[in-house]
Amino acid sequence: MRQEMCCNRRAASGVRHRTDRQRTDMSQTFDLLLKNGTVVNHDGQGARDIGVRDGRVVAIGSLANADAGETIDCTGLHILPGVIDSQVHFREPGLEHKEDLETGSRAAVLGGVTAVFEMPNTNPLTTSEEMLADKIGRARHRMHCDFAFWVGGTRENAGIVGELERLPGAAGIKVFMGSSTGDLLVEDDEGVASVLRNTRRRAAFHSEDEFRLRERAGLRVENDPSSHPVWRDETAALMCTERLVRIARETRARIHVLHISTAEEIAFLENHKDVATAEATPHHLTLTADDYARLGTLIQMNPPVRESRHRDGVWRGLGQGVIDVLGSDHAPHTLEEKSKPYPASPSGMTGVQTLVPIMLDHVNAGKLTLERFVDLSSHGPNRIFGIARKGRIAAGYDADFTIVDLKRKETIRNEQAGSKAGWTPYDGRQVTGWPVGTLIRGKRVMWEGEIVTPAEGEPVLFSEALPA
Repeated sequence: MRQEMCCNRRAASGVRHRTDRQRTDMSQTFDLLLKNGTVVNHDGQGARDIGVRDGRVVAIGSLANADAGETIDCTGLHILPGVIDSQVHFREPGLEHKEDLETGSRAAVLGGVTAVFEMPNTNPLTTSEEMLADKIGRARHRMHCDFAFWVGGTRENAGIVGELERLPGAAGIKVFMGSSTGDLLVEDDEGVASVLRNTRRRAAFHSEDEFRLRERAGLRVENDPSSHPVWRDETAALMCTERLVRIARETRARIHVLHISTAEEIAFLENHKDVATAEATPHHLTLTADDYARLGTLIQMNPPVRESRHRDGVWRGLGQGVIDVLGSDHAPHTLEEKSKPYPASPSGMTGVQTLVPIMLDHVNAGKLTLERFVDLSSHGPNRIFGIARKGRIAAGYDADFTIVDLKRKETIRNEQAGSKAGWTPYDGRQVTGWPVGTLIRGKRVMWEGEIVTPAEGEPVLFSEALPA
């Protein structure tokens, strides 16, 4: 039975008309046909249809007379490659009272995210083949989005990280050089070098200098979260990133610096793009130290939200291409935990569900183009992590799409949260631009704020770790 869904929205301005060169064979039959949308991809944006068969893209162009089992009319909507969030903490196993793989992935698809890379600081830690396999078993067909898991790099497993990073479902190796939530910490140069000597894929790092953090711990002020960036200052971040780049050169390794939060790191990394890629988060691009007065511990993060010059510096890095990807660093805690007086309050906030609307609001404000957003959220992860068949809308790629209404105005509310934590620091914030649909491997998972398909998440494949 042919199904047709109509979204009667006015056509987006500036959409290019189809030309004869964009026309495709009209006689084809597809499982799914996306019609009349504006496709945004590596070659720009324009009005095109997309034909899907067996979960893959098989045709892009004018498919007006084609037939399909299901047709979605995307008039007035933009079709983006599926958004990939390469840094989330879904807390399972061990901390399921905060979040679990099902609820975290529910928040992801409600926010238009089609795949996530989940972090290793769970309990027990994801530092072995057995624990990686355990997470994959928990996630398969229970998570609503596709997934991969970072494996924690430690002194104890440094000798086998080269084997661990090539296991199915492994996003790569993640190292904490500064203490954060959980027990993973490799703070010394030799410990970091021992991990990097054995990696072949790009390793990811939380870059804050643990030695400086210990020295400055006394600068934390009781019940004053605005002292968090005083304690974990910009020097702690820059010192660690400088050390990390030096070690990467010495060991001839590739590194990825997570959640850049300082203007100084941006200036430094401009000269080291041959070995280092970098991530920015929506909260470091949106919030500043002024927001502690209103939001308090809700925006307590590691590394911290800082004064406005650092936010502006990260934006400069995004504009100049120093930043390669966006990651939400979704790291939920319960409101009860976040209500503890600082510094007893834990660091971390929700973010996977709000990544797309917050960044689309910045697109509408002229801070970045829609094409640059796609580069940061889809093409960038595909490029730097070597993702197979995801991150582009192209024939042979998985039919993963984030469908958005660029003109839609919405107010972000706690009540919308799919996360078990049930809150967002953006509660009450009005945004322009909203995710309407999340499609994964050719199936509608979310449509208009409702999850419409049972969980069918599968591991992400990587070109450097393909199965035999």
